[in-house]
Amino acid sequence: MLLYPRHTLPTAAAPVVVAAALAAHAHRFAAAPAGAAFLAGWLIQLGGVIADNYHNLVRHGDDREHADFVRALKGGVVTLRELKLTIAGCFAGAAVAGAYLMTVGGLPVLAIGLVSAAAALAYSAGPFPLGDHGFGDILFFTFFGFVSVTGAYYVQARTISEGVVVASLAIGALTTNILLIDNLRDLDFDREKHERTLAVIIGPRWTRVEFVLLQVFAFCVPVWLYLQDGFGLRVLLPLLSLPYAVIVTRRVLRLRTYESLLPMTPQQGQVLLVFSALLAAGVA
Repeated sequence: MLLYPRHTLPTAAAPVVVAAALAAHAHRFAAAPAGAAFLAGWLIQLGGVIADNYHNLVRHGDDREHADFVRALKGGVVTLRELKLTIAGCFAGAAVAGAYLMTVGGLPVLAIGLVSAAAALAYSAGPFPLGDHGFGDILFFTFFGFVSVTGAYYVQARTISEGVVVASLAIGALTTNILLIDNLRDLDFDREKHERTLAVIIGPRWTRVEFVLLQVFAFCVPVWLYLQDGFGLRVLLPLLSLPYAVIVTRRVLRLRTYESLLPMTPQQGQVLLVFSALLAAGVA
């Protein structure tokens, strides 16, 4: 399906995998809450991305960036009404999973769910879509990192530790870099549509600097956990993914065209998944 965002699965799975491993380390792992946290997070993210596509089609009916989407809409393959129903279905499903999580974690879980859903919609909706005004990076770092990891951990352990917060920052950094690649790739289109992503505001050079800093920061986190939070040597396992992360980083620094940057989004997603799996293996 043209409008199905395949990258939502790894970005929803990575924080829950890490949170579940941290809960296992604390002898608090609970499969049902972890699974429900993944489902709720994935559906909120999926609804938000489809909402982004929907609002982009409404605002830019002849968008060159998403020519396939425009053709699908004009050819009747999909309608705006169907997209709205899909968005509503995603958030309704997330609400069902969230209702169960409330029985486990109480009102804090309700607050996390409501804020996450609001952020997913505010990214692209309303008179001031946050993603089009330079706030996308902050949203990704906060919600795909801190909120997702600590929230999934909380519904299992009913508490949050310093190590969980630190681990969440690495996931947020690597996930934000997926957005940075997209924003670098779409820079000319965003300028044409007067959408001010942070990449538009600071330019491609400083966006690449931001990418490198976030990539380096993420790989410093396992070292911090080893030195400061009492984890054993196994917590350094994510460093095994460093060579591939370096390859991806070098490509992002070198490549300039829309077509050449297209494969880099899934490659950064692979960095995120491998890092998260190794971190989970290291802390469980």
